[in-house]
Amino acid sequence: MIVITGATGHLGRLVVADLLKKVAASEVAVAVRNVEKAAELAERGVDVRYADYEKPETLVAAFRGATKVLLISANEVGKRVAQHRNAVDAIKAASPRLLVYTSILNADNSGISLAKEHLATEEMIRQSGVPFTILRNGWYLENYTENLAPALQYGAIAGSAGNGRVAAAARADYAAAAVEVLTTDGHEGKTYELAGDAAFTMSELAAEVSNAAGKPVAYNNLPPDAYRDMLVGVGLPARVAEMLVDADLGLERGELASARDDLRRLIGRSTTPLASAVRAAVR
Repeated sequence: MIVITGATGHLGRLVVADLLKKVAASEVAVAVRNVEKAAELAERGVDVRYADYEKPETLVAAFRGATKVLLISANEVGKRVAQHRNAVDAIKAASPRLLVYTSILNADNSGISLAKEHLATEEMIRQSGVPFTILRNGWYLENYTENLAPALQYGAIAGSAGNGRVAAAARADYAAAAVEVLTTDGHEGKTYELAGDAAFTMSELAAEVSNAAGKPVAYNNLPPDAYRDMLVGVGLPARVAEMLVDADLGLERGELASARDDLRRLIGRSTTPLASAVRAAVR
């Protein structure tokens, strides 16, 4: 039984959809906090199990009988280490042949604040004694393409990334990599640095948006404090704004780029090009 956590999220849904193309639904279980959101999967024959990272008693049953587990990182920043510890303890009790975890690109040498929780989780997985594979996912192209309306309205993309380059890939690319690891052999003990084939700057992103939309769109590089104030001014919580600024500064330092081709090799094809993702989003 392959158990997928976070299966109702953006990445998890794609993983399950790809996985069901390779294995029978009866061999797949999903561990989710909201069972109703997984009703469609239940109708297809997937075993839907209730799991709450903050309720350890739910996790033992959620992972029972697992031969492989994909632990998609929790989305509550600041709570991840404790939540992941509960999950890893329950997974250890299930004794699967493989635990796959979605971490962050360059986790062991990144100054981005998000990397700390991921690195701590990687270490607890290594200490657990469960055979593992670490998927260090880079940024999603969707981070830039899912909210282009303001850029098109005002003719500008704002940020604090300077001329830093980000090797982003589509969620579907990362999902395909996870499914490859879950359904083939030879990945135990490996850490994959997963990134898009072609890194780009925010100015290059703006140029692609401009080309696709047929109207001028520029990149406005702001000082970190000004960018933070702008994000809070449009309604983002201060903590989220701080996280986005911190990520941009990491991008400028080169921490969201990689010269490794792990992602392309795992999925057996080129990663989704920026231009294609932007054109699809603008349409």
